[in-house]
Amino acid sequence: MARVRLHSAMVVGQFRYKAGTTMADSVANAVGGDVVWTGLTAATWHPGMLPLDGAANTMKAASQYSSAPAPGAPTGRDSIDA
Repeated sequence: MARVRLHSAMVVGQFRYKAGTTMADSVANAVGGDVVWTGLTAATWHPGMLPLDGAANTMKAASQYSSAPAPGAPTGRDSIDA
């Protein structure tokens, strides 16, 4: 049950999400306004994601971006819709 915040724009399938979007990996873990992406896993981790809970930290640790620093606040460039 993981929640992340996007700090850069991202495309998932046919959907576009801009910086500031909060994603959850299941409906049960989502909070009002969250986007639910059941495909959110360590294999689909994006470098512009900021973990919001322990499960998301574990997911990042298992991803190819495990040693990457956490993204800072979104910049104007990062916030541009994908």
